Amino acid sequence: MKKEEKIRLGISIGDLNGIGSEVVLKTFEDSRMLDFCTPVIFASVKNLSFLKKHYKSQVNLHGVDKTSQILDGKINVLNVWKEGVNINFGKEDQKIGEYAIKSLVAATKALKENEIDILVTAPINKRSIQSDEFKFPGHTDYLDQELEGNSLMFMITDELKVGLLTDHVAIKDITTTITPELIHQKINTIHQALKQDFGISKPKIAVLGINPHSGDNGVIGKEDEEILKPTIQEINESGKLVYGPYAADSFFGSDNYKVFDAIVASYHDQGLIPFKTLSFGKGVNYTAGLDKIRTSPDHGTAFEIAGKNKADNSSFKEAVFTALKIFKRREEYHELTKNPLKKQARKLQKKSFEEKK
Repeated sequence: MKKEEKIRLGISIGDLNGIGSEVVLKTFEDSRMLDFCTPVIFASVKNLSFLKKHYKSQVNLHGVDKTSQILDGKINVLNVWKEGVNINFGKEDQKIGEYAIKSLVAATKALKENEIDILVTAPINKRSIQSDEFKFPGHTDYLDQELEGNSLMFMITDELKVGLLTDHVAIKDITTTITPELIHQKINTIHQALKQDFGISKPKIAVLGINPHSGDNGVIGKEDEEILKPTIQEINESGKLVYGPYAADSFFGSDNYKVFDAIVASYHDQGLIPFKTLSFGKGVNYTAGLDKIRTSPDHGTAFEIAGKNKADNSSFKEAVFTALKIFKRREEYHELTKNPLKKQARKLQKKSFEEKK
């Protein structure tokens, strides 16, 4: 991307019966947002015009049918469909779920083909998206299939970053899912993300135990002693600063998390309950580990307030700014790490040449 070009921000619209469209429109009511990026909403300008009127929004929408028509300085709506959609706020609807997936698939395709630079996803309803064509529990698993790399759910604020060893996995399956290979993969992903996406040169990472009190030396389950501890030791021997396992019940209440750059939770609620308690409305869900950047707000469809113009767009707006910052940091990281490698290669070539003389 040339420096004078604005970052193209793709937005999948999510569940139209939820608050996604409301937080998107509210975010871009601030015209200054167009100084930072060129938004491209994957939906239908007909539907968004209806929603704009419903919410009494003052945004100006620019409908386009292909990416070549996208304009800087405009809130672009790329028409993924043109037919009318029956919106019933607060209702779970399989048909609405199909449109949410149409938006996500089109946005992901544009991301893969570099027609947009980053992706921010509005919330979906996990039941209404299920079909014979789409059998993923959520955005992360779908993007993991479509993009390069190994995805990791990384919940982040400026002060707190929580990654998960297992995300949408039933409690009964957690201990069989967590393996040394998985721990290595997830911690390597977090370590790399902290370096290239957040500019932390020597990240310090804490790992929470699987069992209560990290197993109490094997009294309450053996997984911490037999899987987590030796694997953490192996990772430490490779030069990474990884500590634990820590008992999860007291880790956040004691403010222990503040001395680490990231915390790795063993399962979904172990990490997300404290994260959302400490930072709800300010947090961002970042899919780390992929070759493309995707963020989303830390909340769901909020059907109970959908259509009532009560939704807070703070988390969605933060997701936009986080994606923009990560994009710029990643560009800087690649630029910084590219040149030293070339220099090292030239040194080796010169040394080899001199040895042959």
